[in-house]
Amino acid sequence: MYRINRVLRLLLPAALLAAAVSPVAAVPVLAGTMAPAGGGTTKEYTGTFHDGATYLIQVPAKWNGTLFLYSHGYVVPGSSNPATDVGDSITGGWMLSHGYALAGSSYATTGWAVQQALPDQIHTLNVFDKVAGTPTQTIAWGHSLGGMITAGLVQRYPTRFNAALPMCGVVAGGVATWNTALDSEFAFQQLIDPSVQVVNITNPGANVVSAYEAAVAAQKTPAGRARIALASALADTPGWFTPLSKEPAATDYKAQEANQYLWDTQVDFPFAFDLRAELEARAGGNPSWNTGVNYFKDLLKSADLKEVLAMYHAAGLSLDQDLATLAAAPRISADPSALSYLKKNIDYDGNLSVPVLTMHTVGDGLVVPENEQAYSAVVAKAGDSSMLRQIFVSRAGHCAFTPAETITAAKVLLRRLATGQWSAAPHSPSVLNAQAKALGPTYNVYPNGSGTEVATPPAFLHYTPAPYLRPHDKE
Repeated sequence: MYRINRVLRLLLPAALLAAAVSPVAAVPVLAGTMAPAGGGTTKEYTGTFHDGATYLIQVPAKWNGTLFLYSHGYVVPGSSNPATDVGDSITGGWMLSHGYALAGSSYATTGWAVQQALPDQIHTLNVFDKVAGTPTQTIAWGHSLGGMITAGLVQRYPTRFNAALPMCGVVAGGVATWNTALDSEFAFQQLIDPSVQVVNITNPGANVVSAYEAAVAAQKTPAGRARIALASALADTPGWFTPLSKEPAATDYKAQEANQYLWDTQVDFPFAFDLRAELEARAGGNPSWNTGVNYFKDLLKSADLKEVLAMYHAAGLSLDQDLATLAAAPRISADPSALSYLKKNIDYDGNLSVPVLTMHTVGDGLVVPENEQAYSAVVAKAGDSSMLRQIFVSRAGHCAFTPAETITAAKVLLRRLATGQWSAAPHSPSVLNAQAKALGPTYNVYPNGSGTEVATPPAFLHYTPAPYLRPHDKE
């Protein structure tokens, strides 16, 4: 979704940044070449739209007629915002060498740029038609916020696409995502740091520093750790953080909470306590609410319930009393016009006219895998479940896929287009892992956090995400 180290440099002062654990990249930075293998020349087209967005198009010499339109993730305001046409260069090299064209735009703005991204991506398709010819089939794909945009493109412009691959996508929709963030922020504010602003943030930089300092202090005490676990549970934050690490045991609640603390301080707090202000400025107010929310009932549904119970017991702290504090606290209402903006940018109606394959890591604490349950539920409500398939990867991290896993997912979707039906066998983890492994060592790699790519076996698995705690369908 963004580079975490960049976010920390932008949002945290040097003293606090030095105290943070070494951050990891949200989307892997992989070395490699974008040039097609086996000879041939890739034609590259770049340009700028009237709104300032730039585009990048690459067409291999032996183009097979299929175009993949890539939507990139969240870019922190103040960061560079180049046009991007693929998630990583190793995957891009494979795509070009196998005859697939790539395209994507920068979007006209950074931040929660859904409003700008949707038309800018369509403008990119229009330019592609002019410079390269109309594709025989067009597949939308993207990571994180780009996964949200990918799902939005096939909802809003269904006739322009033949299929979609949202990866680690914010597919619970905008309203649900920011409501869920508010729930976790609210618990943190009421139980750990009353000074932080959770909506209508007036000084984002100071606000995120306050939250960070309070979390650091809370992590030093049993009661503070229990309350961090509770706030994390209201967002279903997983207790697994580092991509190449072993997942903590199901009953290793201490390790799970320690990982949730890392998700908070290294990844989630900048969004919750700083970058929410960017969304509020766009929307013209606060689009989130927690009026009528029963946090006791939400906790009972949380994937982290057992951990919270154990942490409160270990701390000798009353969970009932803390839940009563949340229940009695003044609630927050959404600004109607801001809520309307967020619904448009974007919530989902579940209507699918093209095949959609989603992919998610199970240890994603920024865009939790429960997003996939929310999306599948709204698709089922619309009666289009036959058009949707979902696959999962057993790894911590946000968008922490190897090139082999990404290519394998793309091939599943291409097979669906070629045959006109989903085949049960290719979606089994054993088959997916075998196909990914067969791509060879060049593609079965992942960065280890220090810039070195290490051999990483494919990790598809059977997985059913827990229910999304605060769903919101397009109305």
